[in-house]
Amino acid sequence: MKQQLNELLDRIQSLQEQVEEEYLKARDEFDRRRAELADEFLRYQRRNKVGLLRFLVRTRLLVALTAPLIYLGWIPFLLMDLFVTLYQTVCFPIYRIPRVRRADYLIFDREDLPYLNLIEKFNCFYCSYGNGVAAYTREVAARTEQYWCPIKYARRIKGAHERYPRFFDYGDAEAFRAGLSRLRRDYEN
Repeated sequence: MKQQLNELLDRIQSLQEQVEEEYLKARDEFDRRRAELADEFLRYQRRNKVGLLRFLVRTRLLVALTAPLIYLGWIPFLLMDLFVTLYQTVCFPIYRIPRVRRADYLIFDREDLPYLNLIEKFNCFYCSYGNGVAAYTREVAARTEQYWCPIKYARRIKGAHERYPRFFDYGDAEAFRAGLSRLRRDYEN
C-alpha cells in the first residue's frame, strides 16, 4: 500500500506541475493578447467600472456597517506577518530550513484593474494581504512541522498542507527514526 500511495503522490505532483505549466501558457497568451488589444481592453474595462458614489449607494447598510470590523483584521495580519518573518529569520538558519520567500505569497496586482473603484481596489489589497499572510504563515508552519514533527495524524485531516503527504505514518516509529534526518533536509517540494 505504501508503494501505491507514493506512486499516487508522485502522479499528483506531476499533475500539479502540468497544471502550473498550462497556467503559465495561458498567462503568457493572455499577456500577449492584452498587449495587442491594450487600448480596446482598457476602454472595455473602464466601461464596467462602477463609480464610487453609485457603489456606496448600492451597498447594503449592514455590509457598510460591518466594514470597520473587517478592516480591524489588519492588526492581527500585520502582527502575524511580523512574527512569522522574525521567527523564520532567527530560527530557520539554526534548523537549516530554507527560508520561505514572502514575496511568493504576497501578490498585489489587482490595483491595476481599471474597472475597480477606490474602495474595490482597497478591498482587493486587503484580501491579497490577508490571504497572502495566511499562505505565507502556513508554509512557514509546514516547514517547521516537517522539521520537528513530520508524523501524520491517526485521523484524516481536512486541508492538509502540501508537505503533509511526505510525513511518516502514524505509529510507524521505525520509519520515523530511520527517515527523520533525511526529511529534515528535503525541502524541495
